[in-house]
Amino acid sequence: MTTQGHFPADNPAQYLQAIADGWLPIREVARQTGVNAVTLRAWERRYGLIVPHRTQKGHRLYDQSHVARISHILTWIDRGVAVSQVGQLLDNREPPVVTDDSLWSEQRTRLLQALVQLSEAQLDEVLNNLLALYPVDTLLERLLLPLTEQLQQRWQGQFGSHIERVFFQSWLRNKLGTRIYHNNRQQPGQRLLLVNLCERPMEPALWLTGWLLSSHEMPLDILDWPVPLTELGLALDSLMPRALVLFASQALDSRHLERHLPRMASTSGIALLLTGPGASIHEQALQDVPGLTIAPTPFEALQQMQRLISSGKRA
Repeated sequence: MTTQGHFPADNPAQYLQAIADGWLPIREVARQTGVNAVTLRAWERRYGLIVPHRTQKGHRLYDQSHVARISHILTWIDRGVAVSQVGQLLDNREPPVVTDDSLWSEQRTRLLQALVQLSEAQLDEVLNNLLALYPVDTLLERLLLPLTEQLQQRWQGQFGSHIERVFFQSWLRNKLGTRIYHNNRQQPGQRLLLVNLCERPMEPALWLTGWLLSSHEMPLDILDWPVPLTELGLALDSLMPRALVLFASQALDSRHLERHLPRMASTSGIALLLTGPGASIHEQALQDVPGLTIAPTPFEALQQMQRLISSGKRA
């Protein structure tokens, strides 16, 4: 366990000097590791996994050993170890007995039980507890993406599936929409525009993709209801987004896409990215469209958008 120390930084000048000397504020550690500040504080408060140095005014300051320790924590979490058990591994004590998916299977079952009861309070409780302890990437990969796949199978021809679907999708949109809104407030600047091209609104994968991008310092606007390509130019003129992310949950008219996407890319001058379960259906037909990147999954969309940004393209 990293021990806690104190700095005599009781004024802004001393605090800034500590930063200049290489100490990292919590917002910078969150940026470097992908673990948000709320989670870092929870790891410290509940389990003592990360104990930063403090100024006399209580500001947390981290060094590279803290960053390396966070990386080790994430490695164990990715292997399915619960946060409450990670300390045993980091401190070389007896390894916990876990199965790779045991924790997440249990949490998916809890969410499913809450959904069957149409209990917003129970859904909130489960997700809020996990949000305080795990990074967004982990929650998507281990919890929410597998859950949405499980629900798609559950809802095939089952009586009561429509009310479950509407209830879950409404809850998820409200939950993630609020988080994206707050992320946008903390990340001023030009935004991405995420647009639904399909017939069904409130698609979970659309909101999960938006939340993932937003959590990686990519503020964005979302047009959740279906938008025809012929009218997208109006949104581009008004919002002037950094890039356009098109979401497809089902097969689209490939000829329609081939006709409109190149024109949109050349007119707007921004990068276009097609994502969602339906994107892979059109990958071959659209691979030669100038300025278009196809990334079917949320994590592929994140990776490709990061690549576009780092390459200096207008994205």
